[in-house]
This record gives sequence, C-alpha cells and structure tokens, in this order.
Amino acid sequence: MCDAMENITNVTNADIAGAIRSLGLSRRPLCVHSSLRSFGWVEGGADAIIDAFLDEGCTLVVPAHSYFFAVGPPPGLRPDRNGWEHDHVQEWEGIGQIFSVGSTEISDEMGAIPAAVLQRAGRVRGDHPIDSLAAIGPLAQDLIRVQTPTDVHAPFARLCEAAGHALLMGVGLDSLTLLHYAEQLAGRRPFIRWANGPGGEVLEVRTGSCSDGFPKLDATLAPVERRAQVGNSVWRAFPAAEVVEIAVRAMTDDPSVTRCKRGDCGRCRDAILGGPLN
Repeated sequence: MCDAMENITNVTNADIAGAIRSLGLSRRPLCVHSSLRSFGWVEGGADAIIDAFLDEGCTLVVPAHSYFFAVGPPPGLRPDRNGWEHDHVQEWEGIGQIFSVGSTEISDEMGAIPAAVLQRAGRVRGDHPIDSLAAIGPLAQDLIRVQTPTDVHAPFARLCEAAGHALLMGVGLDSLTLLHYAEQLAGRRPFIRWANGPGGEVLEVRTGSCSDGFPKLDATLAPVERRAQVGNSVWRAFPAAEVVEIAVRAMTDDPSVTRCKRGDCGRCRDAILGGPLN
C-alpha cells in the first residue's frame, strides 16, 4: 500500500500552467480530449485543470456528447451506407427526451473535465443533441454557436481559422474528433442519426464515423506534434489546421488508412465508401 501511494504523482496548478506555456498554447483556442485519471493526483481535480487553461487566456473546447438522446429512424427510412446494419435491434434511450443547449447531461465516457465544463457559468454548448461540443473562455461563442444538428463539425472549421490547436491529455488519436472534420473534407459524408427536436418531432442529425483506426495516423502526424508531460499524463499538441490538411491528404491517398481492426466494422466500411447515399 505504501509503495502504491509513493507512485501517485501530485499535480498542481503551476505544473499545468507550465505545460501550457511550454507548448506555446497560452491565449489560444484549444480542443481538449482528456483523461483526468492519467495525471495521477490533481490538486483541485478537473476544476483546477480548467482554471489553469482559463488563467492562461485559453478557450477550452471539449466533447460533450450525449448519445442517450438518440432515437430510432422514422418508419421506412433506412439510408444506405449509413454505418449500421438495418436488421440491428437497439433500445433507444432518447425516446421521450429532448436535448437543449442548457443541459448538463453528458455521456460518462466523455470524462470528468468535459462534465465539469458543462457545470460552469458562462460555458457555451453546441446545438447538437448527440455530438455537441462545449466551450468556455473568450472565444467560446464564436467557436460553438455555429454547431447545428446537420453541421456537426462546424466548430472545427472555426478552430482552424482561429489558429487553434488540438490537445490530447493522456489519451490517443482515437479521441481526436478533429479528424472527423478531416474525413468530411476528404469527401466522407457524416452519418445520419435521429433525435427528438424541440417540439418532440424526430429530427435528423449528422454524426462522425468510427475513430478506432485513427491511431494509424500517428506517424503521419508526428512531424507537427509537440509533447509535454504533466504528472503521469502525456500531453500531445497539434496545430488544428495542419492536422486537418495532413489528414485529408492521407485519407485521399489511402482511404483505408482509418480502418479499425474490426474487419466487420460497418462504420469504417461505409465511411471509406463516402458515407450515406441520401
């Protein structure tokens, strides 16, 4: 027990701020994907990490996906090449639920930091019932207000225009949602899903593909990657516009580069073919 306690790294606000500065990320908009557990022990937890970024003048963008708002497709609507098998039977959690940008509900797998951002006064959440992004900081409104149910990746276009960065804190490229925007620019149409609209009507929304194969781009993106370590957490920073440019070229040259290890993955198959036909 004593040995285990000795291996726990204690991370302070100063450690986090130092890493932000060393990577040249101060005062920049950042799309952050994170594992709080990867740090070790953080004094103040997720809120201390958020505060460190805000104190450095950053705008923090995080995934705030809420998959449980999804509902089944309207009767008779089964688009081809839409990343699922039509005979698949699913219990839809979203029946009877209506998403709003003021909601603090979020899927557990998003992690502690995005959940803490959603609890903050002044945060902005995108208008997408399943794949919303949320942000806090000086550019939050500019980055997030453009997200709509059918333009899920619009904030990433704004991030690129604003010379923003993507930052992975203790997670891999399979968490980098920016690559879904690259897929779209490479000609892959986002998948069609459905959720309840504000009046309870079934609303069409667009979502990303399988990301499990994205780590195959590690070597391709390495030339623009910068690294730091905070406690036990390895940070990987990427300039957003350059990542998108490189990834679009890689996907265009070899569409199968993003295919995951599951040979029967319908989402990989259909994304590589170009996405839904409707």
